[in-house]
Amino acid sequence: MPEISSLHIYNSLTRKKEVFAPLNPPFVGLYVCGPTVYSDVHLGNVRSFLTFDVVYRYLTYLGYNVRYVRNITDVGHLLDDSDEGEDKIEKRARLEKIEPMEIVQKYTNGFHSTVNQFNLIPPSIEPTATGHILEQIEMIQRIISNGYGYEINGSVYFDVKKYAEKHNYGELSGRKLDELLEQTREELAGGDEKRFFADFAIWKKASDDTIMKWDSPWGIGVPGWHLECSVMSTKYLGQEFDIHGGGMDLKFPHHECEIAQSIGADGISPVKYWMHGNMLTVNGTKMSKSLGNSFLPEELISGDHPLLEKGYSPMTVRFFFLQANYKSTVDFSNEALQAAEKGLKRLMDAIKKLDEIVSSESSSIDVDSLIKKCTKSMNDDFNTPVTIAHLFDGVKLINSIHHFQEINKKDQKKLRDHYHTFVFDILGLKEENIETSNDELPNELMELIINLRNQSKENKDWGTADLIRDELKKLNISIKDNKDSSTWNYEE
Repeated sequence: MPEISSLHIYNSLTRKKEVFAPLNPPFVGLYVCGPTVYSDVHLGNVRSFLTFDVVYRYLTYLGYNVRYVRNITDVGHLLDDSDEGEDKIEKRARLEKIEPMEIVQKYTNGFHSTVNQFNLIPPSIEPTATGHILEQIEMIQRIISNGYGYEINGSVYFDVKKYAEKHNYGELSGRKLDELLEQTREELAGGDEKRFFADFAIWKKASDDTIMKWDSPWGIGVPGWHLECSVMSTKYLGQEFDIHGGGMDLKFPHHECEIAQSIGADGISPVKYWMHGNMLTVNGTKMSKSLGNSFLPEELISGDHPLLEKGYSPMTVRFFFLQANYKSTVDFSNEALQAAEKGLKRLMDAIKKLDEIVSSESSSIDVDSLIKKCTKSMNDDFNTPVTIAHLFDGVKLINSIHHFQEINKKDQKKLRDHYHTFVFDILGLKEENIETSNDELPNELMELIINLRNQSKENKDWGTADLIRDELKKLNISIKDNKDSSTWNYEE
């Protein structure tokens, strides 16, 4: 087990890597912004949740007691992510002519189905915004009593200008109020009610045709989108907790507003380490529905999309994501996905070979060095691409061991345990049947070549047999002759 004090995390708030020191070890509080369940989950969501699935898995591996909270937004998220417009869920409900909570249930079920396909561990707690209306009203009351909120016409706004007199609004995103003012001078959303352009709604008056609405001290309305995460994170993890995660697009305004709300209500900055995952691109271009280059997870799996040459299994996609650092953009292309598919197969084949090796008492290898390298890279801000590179260094070693059948039982068990732990438990990959024409054809060709070589040997045509062996060796393909058969292996 590695030293838990050696883990470093890049903190978006301080903009540097810091030694991970939880507030109340061995307990760790992890909060991740979940989906707004008004439509099918998209690949950007999947990548973000996959990132924090690995964080959860690795912290657990280190021996921490992790409480992982990931919310469901089922009310309050408006169409343009500002304080105006219609709730996204109610908009979809009107389009599909069903109840808003039917929309919530439909797309919550779909979200769970999708993340299960990608082998994401369910969170410890999955709270909903509608299940915490009372707590949200109570936080608004504390914000108002502390002088950071004001009510106008049944809506309540957070007073950013007043807050900025004592606190740094923009500390997470790096934005400054005067710069924001310049950017939005001609479009001040909600300007008729707000005292200041940057103020944001923490309670919004409901219109007569709004279906999901609640009574409050300020009248009938709905909570602001930013409020729910401030409430649910601190309710289940404490007023101060360790890690808050989400996509880069949530840094401003959502996460910036969360910090302001918690400080405004309770005088405490809630999060010690902020983590943000980056975006997806397709062939170097930003993924967007309007550009026709966005994929739903099911389209990527089925291959039913004009930009895809074929479908890719959920584990291939997971492995593809893990080959990039979570803070880097990930660029989708058929070539990259097919390379990931082949790489995943090589990795899984090597793990199977570990079980086939006949151990030898006399031979030993340096397994500890490989284990330390993988641990070191994961301790470096969950660096999965470097960890995978180390695992592939081990694949070469496994193929060599498998070829010569030289490893003692102790090292064999240590190596097997290491790969099962890092590949299955930490990276969250699992075995699956990947059947592709790219794999089947080489197998058939190699079977034909080996049969031709065996016939040459039977005919005592040693020159042809050796020529076949030597030419294959130039292609990094080795032939192993057993008593009754011959096998082949590709070694990069």
